[in-house]
Amino acid sequence: MKFFIDTGNLAQIKEANELGILDGVTTNPSLMAKEGIKGQEAVFNHYKTICEMVDGDISAEVISTEFNGIIEEGKKLAAIHPNIVVKVPMIKDGVKAIKWFTDNGIRTNCTLVFSAGQAILAAKAGATYVSPFIGRIDDSTWDGVDLIAQISNIYSIQGFKTEILAASIRSALHIVKCAEAGADVCTCPLDSILGLLKHPLTDIGLAKFLEDAKKTA
Repeated sequence: MKFFIDTGNLAQIKEANELGILDGVTTNPSLMAKEGIKGQEAVFNHYKTICEMVDGDISAEVISTEFNGIIEEGKKLAAIHPNIVVKVPMIKDGVKAIKWFTDNGIRTNCTLVFSAGQAILAAKAGATYVSPFIGRIDDSTWDGVDLIAQISNIYSIQGFKTEILAASIRSALHIVKCAEAGADVCTCPLDSILGLLKHPLTDIGLAKFLEDAKKTA
């Protein structure tokens, strides 16, 4: 399973990349706004900087919601760097645009997916990635990890090549559950990635080793 970090923060991207386990980055307009990035030129320059930091796929999201706008914006995003994957919302014109991008050699990430039916449409249109938002599904009293497993099963049966990118990750446990359910990628906040390091028995064991090491000094 690949690890992407879900942020626009360059310091967090650098920290995750230095762990040696980072495969890519996902962003969205909310994450860009959080970093104070305003204006198309500034946003595009920020994407370029991220692409120069991380050797992997970088999802850059369109803000248009109609076909022609999505296409024009997506072409500009894809031109920033070969690692850019155009992030397109799961709407009617979005599906049409994903098909156009697929036919024209531009990779896509279909975002805001909340059902297996939507995931099927994304795969049929040729999306490179499909992003189910499991945390938001959990918030609505459904089980987001169950959706990952359902999509994984359908894709396996049907032979779809679209990769399942589990998004809206809320914890280290979410990452583990998504790995069990068959996600190809998890995109996570830095805290969730670092949470995988933590276990009380590790801390206790290390403290004991260090204490014993002093006796041999």
